[in-house]
Amino acid sequence: MNHLVIMAGGIGSRFWPMSTTENPKQFIDVLGVGRSLIQLTYDRFKGICAPENVWVVTGEIYAQKVHEQLPEIPEENILSEPCRRNTAPCIAYVSYRIKAKDEKASICVSPSDHIVTDMQEFQRVIKASLQFAAESDAIVTLGMKPTRPETGYGYIQANLSAQSMSNKEIFRVESFREKPNLETAQEYIKHNNYFWNAGIFVWNVSTVVNAFRMYQPGIARIFEQMFDNGVFGTPKEKEIIAERYAECDNISVDYAIMEKADEIFVCPADFGWSDLGTWGSLHTLVKKDANKNGVISQASAVRTFDTVNCIINVNGLKEVVVQGLDGFIVAERDGKLLICKLSEEQRIKEFQ
Repeated sequence: MNHLVIMAGGIGSRFWPMSTTENPKQFIDVLGVGRSLIQLTYDRFKGICAPENVWVVTGEIYAQKVHEQLPEIPEENILSEPCRRNTAPCIAYVSYRIKAKDEKASICVSPSDHIVTDMQEFQRVIKASLQFAAESDAIVTLGMKPTRPETGYGYIQANLSAQSMSNKEIFRVESFREKPNLETAQEYIKHNNYFWNAGIFVWNVSTVVNAFRMYQPGIARIFEQMFDNGVFGTPKEKEIIAERYAECDNISVDYAIMEKADEIFVCPADFGWSDLGTWGSLHTLVKKDANKNGVISQASAVRTFDTVNCIINVNGLKEVVVQGLDGFIVAERDGKLLICKLSEEQRIKEFQ
């Protein structure tokens, strides 16, 4: 059976003031299409995973919000983290929980706040990767074909001469590279074997559980005890998670597993992906007017004069007039207004 894990614990601080700790970006209709980012994530897996095999790992304060936005999935499939511990404990928790239900599960792990524009190609790649993982002990990560020398993403170096025998589109990973400076990123894209690390993983449940046992025994021990004692799926689960989860190392799955394991493969893909991590990335995706302004407004009239290359997102104001700006973010929500140069958007965390 195919299972989908949606990681939805982030707070989206770079999208302030639209995204806040109380209502982070995965629960917001960022694109103005009538569906939040987490709902769009769920939508693109329709036909791949049945609703009863969709899992969401999120913070305790967001569990009810997940249930309201995704009523199709069983409420017991919404796993609450009592504290933030990065992606490795999150993935370990849900993997053991799935194993308790389906010991032969094939799993795709996806962030909740990414964008995909080519749904047909996305589903083809995911199905092929799930099939490959089901028939092997491999861990598969999706690598996005780069379109620019991006410094905001990590990169995956593939060995294009080490092709999978069962799927000619999947290759062994040579190495993982940290977010580069511009000069290094420019060098990467001169070659055809460097891909953006999308943070989307595919594996079977036995493979990922065994990887935690081998490379993160401290984390594995916590969930092994719960599994052996038959805790998962019982009222004791939440109680024990509340007691033990903070014992897990605060570590990403990239450091914990991906950079250590041997059977790591990458499936290069091109389906119009964006991690939607910043206002600038949103500006590249939304429909723009003749002056390259992207305007998202659910409740406001927005008029622009002598304004170009801006992203404007306003909701609570009746009318907005923007004049004389070039390359700015204009964002308003709940009485907070941000006017900031797009080129300075990495400073937004300072302003909160």
